[in-house]
Amino acid sequence: MEDNKIEEAKKTILIVDDEKPIVDILVYNLQKEGYETIEAVDGQMGIDLAFSKKPDLILLDIMLPKVDGLTVCKKIRNSLNIPIIMISAKDEEIDKILGLELGADDYITKPFSVRELVARVKANLRKAEINNSNKVAEVEERRPVSEEKDKTIEIGEIFINLDKFEVKVRNKPIELTLREFEVLRYLASQPGQVVTREALLEKVWGYEYYGDIRTVDVTIRRIREKIEVDTSSPKLLITKRGVGYYLSSKEKGNNS
Repeated sequence: MEDNKIEEAKKTILIVDDEKPIVDILVYNLQKEGYETIEAVDGQMGIDLAFSKKPDLILLDIMLPKVDGLTVCKKIRNSLNIPIIMISAKDEEIDKILGLELGADDYITKPFSVRELVARVKANLRKAEINNSNKVAEVEERRPVSEEKDKTIEIGEIFINLDKFEVKVRNKPIELTLREFEVLRYLASQPGQVVTREALLEKVWGYEYYGDIRTVDVTIRRIREKIEVDTSSPKLLITKRGVGYYLSSKEKGNNS
């Protein structure tokens, strides 16, 4: 437990939000978990601090003075590979969709549980850390998949390393956000079985997201853009019209 605290103490979280009560709550709870915090009260300040301080993760509100959160997300994502968790009011569904399309790693709505937010922070930081260590390891050592001792799932052309948050399609590494990875992993746990969008919302996003069906559609579309040869005719991640989605296992060895 102490080792985790020491490790997390090295991580810096940039909070971009103009609501002081929320910022104060986040600062208190994140520092209590051992994180360093930096605060920005408007979008432009958030952009400047992101580039000058290069934090390990950004908590980014949608509604901000000077520069809105969606623009901030786009500008940061174009240049920096930093996990971004967007924060918005419950009824701003269109902003949620746009945020995901602009490359946000995760999304949480106000009012939110501090425990839930801290859990999201830890999960996204862990994934980013594993991805970075994987890249270093790939440079230092080339090891066949057969030698890996981690938990893995192989569905047709898709290979998933659950411990390393690593996905390969046709032996090519694929970069997924944490939420995209969780959706793919859930579908891979039951290949060929159709999973409804409501079930994905409940199992992957959590009950508080119930009803935001388009969030699932956007995430599925983003996954397809990364794993399919032709998104207009998907062969791996299939839609069962009017029902939901499933992973096909029929593409192994098929290069078409």
